[in-house]
Amino acid sequence: MRTLYHYPLCPFSRKVRVVLAEKKLEFIEQIERFWERRDEFLELSPGGDLPVLVEEGGTVLGDANAICEYLDEVHREPPLLPPEPEARAETRRLVGWFDRKFHDEVTRNLVDEKVTKRLTTLKGAPDSRLIRAGFANIHQHLEYIAWLAERRPWLAGPHYSLADVAAAAQISCIDYIGDVPWDRHPGAKDWYARVKSRPSFRVLLSDQLPGVPPPKHYSDLDF
Repeated sequence: MRTLYHYPLCPFSRKVRVVLAEKKLEFIEQIERFWERRDEFLELSPGGDLPVLVEEGGTVLGDANAICEYLDEVHREPPLLPPEPEARAETRRLVGWFDRKFHDEVTRNLVDEKVTKRLTTLKGAPDSRLIRAGFANIHQHLEYIAWLAERRPWLAGPHYSLADVAAAAQISCIDYIGDVPWDRHPGAKDWYARVKSRPSFRVLLSDQLPGVPPPKHYSDLDF
């Protein structure tokens, strides 16, 4: 059976987990403590990067975007990239926005500083300046999500797509540690509630990190 090497609070791993679930593809989850840099894992991912998907035939796939697009090409139903070139470009633009800009400005500053450093004990004490920056930056991104959701059924257009998956993967990490100011962003909250209610998202809502329990609303479909 295919195996996914991932870490629960890695947003890129979460993106692939949701896509696998959307495609109804069975897989074994192998939680990888990436900071340990196991020799066996480095043979699969020389840079030590997550996620890594090993297909049933032994094909090794790295990079979350490459994995997601591969899965969407090989397993077409349900499609997560639209067929029209313009719509695909918009979907990929938003995937890039959340994978890079949101991750660099919010997820890295909040999750890595508040949780990952403590769990790995390898990167020093949390930097309060970065944490404050993460809290400040998240408002702009939630407002952008609300703006998109007011104008389209889903973030990239009329259909649920990889853009929604990428955004929700990042936000779900922040939500796991209880740091999303939902009360100030009802538009983003309504969109996330729709994503959260999809059966594919249950693979994330059941996550439990030892010593880091999520808030009660994390797995509540009605918040």
